[in-house]
Amino acid sequence: MAPAAGTGSPRLSPDGQVRLLTKVARLYHERGVRQTEIAQMLHLSQARVSRLLKRAAELGIVRTVVVVTPGVHTDLEEQLEARYGLLEAVVVDAEEDEQDVLAALGSAGAGYLETTLTGGERLGISSWSATLLGVADRLHPFRTPGAESIIQLVGGVGVTSVQAEANRLLSQLAAVVGARPTFVPAPGLVGSSDVRAGLLRDPAMGSIAHEWQRLTMALVGIGSLAPSRLLLDSGNAGRPTDQQHLREAGAVGDVCNRFFDADGALVPSELDDRVVGIDPATFRAIPRRVGLAGGERKRQAVRAAVLGGWVNVLVTDVATARALLDEPAS
Repeated sequence: MAPAAGTGSPRLSPDGQVRLLTKVARLYHERGVRQTEIAQMLHLSQARVSRLLKRAAELGIVRTVVVVTPGVHTDLEEQLEARYGLLEAVVVDAEEDEQDVLAALGSAGAGYLETTLTGGERLGISSWSATLLGVADRLHPFRTPGAESIIQLVGGVGVTSVQAEANRLLSQLAAVVGARPTFVPAPGLVGSSDVRAGLLRDPAMGSIAHEWQRLTMALVGIGSLAPSRLLLDSGNAGRPTDQQHLREAGAVGDVCNRFFDADGALVPSELDDRVVGIDPATFRAIPRRVGLAGGERKRQAVRAAVLGGWVNVLVTDVATARALLDEPAS
């Protein structure tokens, strides 16, 4: 806060009261003199000094000026929040290269968790996300637990070499945050509905499904229709024929293997009966659903995810944010 000056100063009569208000404001805001010292210097009570400072702000003698640091994009964030009804948006600088985008989103996601996890959260995470791995790698250990528990939202079992990454994501996040981890002991996508039904009858899966209903926050990647390299390598991606059917049905992206069209509406498919993971209704009932995604390849999926309410907190890059704002209103 600083006293107003120059042509923008309030038009007040320069009487003794205004001079006193201005003098007190300059001593406090520009010279850093404490209120007790101002009271002694001007032979006033401290209570009156406090009232004078408040009055100076009311009259416009003192104005608040927020200096935006380079690399902070609060203007874009506020526009995204208003346009898409988001609880919060986090926008970061990133080069167009996909690896640069992943690194920038990982850092931004880590910063978001460090400032918003204050303990007691029950957090769900998607299992096969390179972006979330970047978050886990950049998080600093919490001094006090930031969450009560962390659980996978889809099965984390896959090709052995890649399954290690899904396990590391959960284990590392839980260790850094100080939370209890829960693994889903099944693939994210199985070969038939019968296999899925058998898995869901297992008591362990029943307990996990109950935990999904108690989640207070989700942290997920947003997938384009074409699966990521991590998902492909894990063996948890749909078959080429599945992809073709989804494309013909209008799907543009997914969250936790639940596919949606350009408006964010769920695209039902035979794949739904083979997913071992949280169901769409339970997922969208989670109060805070944080999606991390960016880059040109994912822009259509990101827009659909926010339009459909799959995520209500978005962490993305500047180019994607501007592309979302350039889209015509639905």
